[in-house]
Amino acid sequence: FTLCSTPFQATCHHMMWSRTQRDKPFSGYYAKTSRPCPSFCIQPMEAAPGVATIGELELLDLMQDPDAVVVDARTLDWHLEGTIPGSVPIPYTEVSMRLDELGCTGESGAWQCGADVPVVALYCNGMWCGQSPTAIRAMVREGYPAEKLRYYRGGMQAWTLLGFPTVEGMM
Repeated sequence: FTLCSTPFQATCHHMMWSRTQRDKPFSGYYAKTSRPCPSFCIQPMEAAPGVATIGELELLDLMQDPDAVVVDARTLDWHLEGTIPGSVPIPYTEVSMRLDELGCTGESGAWQCGADVPVVALYCNGMWCGQSPTAIRAMVREGYPAEKLRYYRGGMQAWTLLGFPTVEGMM
């Protein structure tokens, strides 16, 4: 199946969905079980009032919706290391200046985000990463409707631990 078809996604990823089954222990950055807090504190289930938190099955369903957008809210260096297929890189540090890419009109500080904006799911590195919750709060503050936002709290950590495919990020 093809992961693309929204005007917001610049690339398409044609693939069969399958999980990578591993007989060996998972290793690497996302297998790490301890991180210093601050700044890597476990994030709450609710990123902002009115924003639904979703899991992998809901994200997979959303990825098949041609009107929805999946946003990689991590900084570009993280995105380039690997990302969820079909996601759009909009770093949390830039999201409040780039809402036009998500259907809003106007400019930073004066966005108009109507009822016709797409459903947007945001993710970052995982439940200990604050990048996507920060982006979500910025979007709501700038006027993006909370009911149109989804928070994939598991992020890249859960995605890779479950063996779902990743692709090399692009600028």
